[in-house]
Amino acid sequence: MKLRRQLAAAAATAAVLMLVPSAIAAAAPDKHPKVPADSLRALGDRQKLAVGTAVDDAHLGSDQPYTAIVADQFSVVTAENAMKWESVEPTRGTYDWAAADRLVAFAGEHDQQVRGHTLLWHNQLPSWLTTGVDNGTITKDQLREILHKHVTDEVTHFRGKIWQWDVANEVFANSWDPNPLPNGLNGDDFWIKNLGEGVLADVFRWAHQADPKALLFYNDYNIAGQDGSNAKFQAVHDFFAKLVAQGVPVNGIGEQGHLDTQYGFDGKLFQSDLQSYGDLGLKVAVTEADVRTFVNNSTEQVPTSQLAAFAQPYEFSQMLTACQLVDQCISFTAWGVYDGDSWIPGTFAGTGYGLLYDVNKAPKPAYYTLQQDLQLGARNAKH
Repeated sequence: MKLRRQLAAAAATAAVLMLVPSAIAAAAPDKHPKVPADSLRALGDRQKLAVGTAVDDAHLGSDQPYTAIVADQFSVVTAENAMKWESVEPTRGTYDWAAADRLVAFAGEHDQQVRGHTLLWHNQLPSWLTTGVDNGTITKDQLREILHKHVTDEVTHFRGKIWQWDVANEVFANSWDPNPLPNGLNGDDFWIKNLGEGVLADVFRWAHQADPKALLFYNDYNIAGQDGSNAKFQAVHDFFAKLVAQGVPVNGIGEQGHLDTQYGFDGKLFQSDLQSYGDLGLKVAVTEADVRTFVNNSTEQVPTSQLAAFAQPYEFSQMLTACQLVDQCISFTAWGVYDGDSWIPGTFAGTGYGLLYDVNKAPKPAYYTLQQDLQLGARNAKH
């Protein structure tokens, strides 16, 4: 029997042991003999679940503790910024693949897989593109041609080296967005506004043509029940059900998993929604997991509430366990390596402490909690 259906009974035990470091996993053949046997990646390998992190290329090599964490603990890496359009084509027609190539080479050296992030997104676009659209020097027909070229060129450049691509990112409306379309798309999204909703099917087709073996994902946040009403989940589910029925080469849905301890979180609904995507015949992944909370300051990032300090690893565990219980969930990725290099304090004032390692790159209770969850899964995987 597969491990995923055997985890429910073990969850209660994991909750009791949450803050205690796990013992080394039971002996089993290691896929990566140089990797610590109780590392997240080694434990994930034993249940065929890739465990990953987003990586800032600037730290690799120059920051040895950071580099060691990435190499030892994770079996899949995501380029945090190095593959975004403004990074790879800052000047029109001139590509700069250097940072992204370094990450891909690092992954190859450490037997890791790579998630490509991201091909179509309304943020971090090169200024030459947005300025040209705004002033009319780039027409909509030209914009479509430029997008087609960008998707084709980037996917072709990394052909055979990317396991999963986030082909399209964050194009559905949130409950607070002012202009949702009837099908749930955000009418104010740069790409939807300029090229129409058909652009989503187009980018998946273009990416597939450029690399037929890469897994192609739609990636978004609040699409697994976190919006309370579950409306965003339903919109994404129904839209991609139609694309799948039309034969568009969509392979998976990525739920980002950005949580905040001040809001409620329903782990069972999270699991149910992931399973619903899986029931469409799609793979699923948790792609950008972090759990922020209120902290004393952005430098030390000490939680101001003892209860929140407990909730942070608990909600991480809820996300991982949901993924483990869904057969179609193939990877779980934290959005960053350690709190000192996290996007959270600069985006959500007064919050932080969102990752698995603290500002000093020491493992936190959340790390040990996920280690225990994975250890339980690894043990059950043998039966």
